[in-house]
Amino acid sequence: MLVPFKHRRPVGNIVVLLITTFGGTGLPLNAQGEEMQYPLSVAAAAEGPVYVADLNLPGIWKIEDGKPAIYFQGQKKFRTPLNAVRYVALDPEGRLLACDSATREVYRFDDEGQPKPLTGGRIGIPASLAFDTEGSIFVGDLELQRIWKVPAEGGEPQEFAVVTGARGLAFDAEGWLWVVSQGGEDQLLRISPDGKTIEPVAKGRPFEFPHHVVLDSESKTAWVTDNYAKAVWKVPRGAAPEKWVSGEPFVRPVGLARRGEKLLVADPHAKAIFEIDAEGKVTTLTSALTK
Repeated sequence: MLVPFKHRRPVGNIVVLLITTFGGTGLPLNAQGEEMQYPLSVAAAAEGPVYVADLNLPGIWKIEDGKPAIYFQGQKKFRTPLNAVRYVALDPEGRLLACDSATREVYRFDDEGQPKPLTGGRIGIPASLAFDTEGSIFVGDLELQRIWKVPAEGGEPQEFAVVTGARGLAFDAEGWLWVVSQGGEDQLLRISPDGKTIEPVAKGRPFEFPHHVVLDSESKTAWVTDNYAKAVWKVPRGAAPEKWVSGEPFVRPVGLARRGEKLLVADPHAKAIFEIDAEGKVTTLTSALTK
């Protein structure tokens, strides 16, 4: 089970030689930093680079042509920006955003690769993001058990819905927000555009420890990562969830994103990003073991 960063301890004998913010150039800082340490989340458009949130770096990787380089590195000092980055996403304009539990903030990166705070630290533990058709930002808050709605360019978060353990978020083609919940009677929900109606997509608790959800372009199929089951589940609209891909090479899959017709999976214990094609074939996009 993942726990807040303040309860974690350093892993291995990693030595950080440079403690500073670093952004935008795509160059590695040092030899130790060339391997992913704890990739929690992955974000990508249909084409272009892949971005990875690494909790233990702490910071964000940018992967191009299968080669990772540090896009932004935060400080090891707690409560500094992106000291505990948990989630990354691309907004409708292709801009990179990141959730950081150390500063209780959501950041958007500018053209120079520098993070700009959007809410003034008014969120508990932001763990996931989604964007509606107007660009508004929806944030799953694990601490305050809320989903917040934030203006596209930042500002005061407004309560959208109360959901226990909201981790994964994704909008469907009808404007409903799908939510992976780790609490309550039902683990996969959807919320109406006005936030007033919450209904189960899959009744009960079919997953062991779900984290994130993505939908296909027509919202006919959803996929959910399951950390404890070492699996990615497939949820056809109106049908029961089925375990789609499981076991090796997955160790503890967490992060999930669509990249065109393929899925990307971040596995912090495998220290890898995996790619799954439409037939369920898994390949390694990049990992510490392939260096």
